[in-house]
Amino acid sequence: MQKVPMTAAGFQRLEEEIRHLKSVERPSIIEQIAEARSHGDLSENAEYHAARERQSFIEGRLLDLEDKLSRADVIDTSKMTGGVIKFGAHVKVVDEDTEQEQAFQIVGEYEADIDKGRLALTAPLPRALIGKTVGESVEVTTPKGAKAYEVLEVKYK
Repeated sequence: MQKVPMTAAGFQRLEEEIRHLKSVERPSIIEQIAEARSHGDLSENAEYHAARERQSFIEGRLLDLEDKLSRADVIDTSKMTGGVIKFGAHVKVVDEDTEQEQAFQIVGEYEADIDKGRLALTAPLPRALIGKTVGESVEVTTPKGAKAYEVLEVKYK
């Protein structure tokens, strides 16, 4: 069984989602199914079929999340230090062509969220940055072609 690297915050978010699915979504969908059953003939009952589909989705999501948590290798990034980029690092880079800066944290695959500045360790840019230090440059092949980035800052929080 392959371990899944994850920050403590990412682990906690997955636990919270499981708690929400079990304590809010599951009871709600059970109510919806009971209500739809009370309407009679199930073969032509769209509400019943929609509720059963939702129930199937919730149960599948729970199985997926529980699997991820059981394989989680939680890495406490608050105890990490140094100037070398590794898992959990908060990194600031600059695109050497456009001079546009980007800041993000390198996290596990299942906690990545580009809108919140969390990039997966398996993404091209974070993968290229591992082992680099401030001032070093990397070239990354992206869907839009090759890009060069310079590391401006490395922090661990």
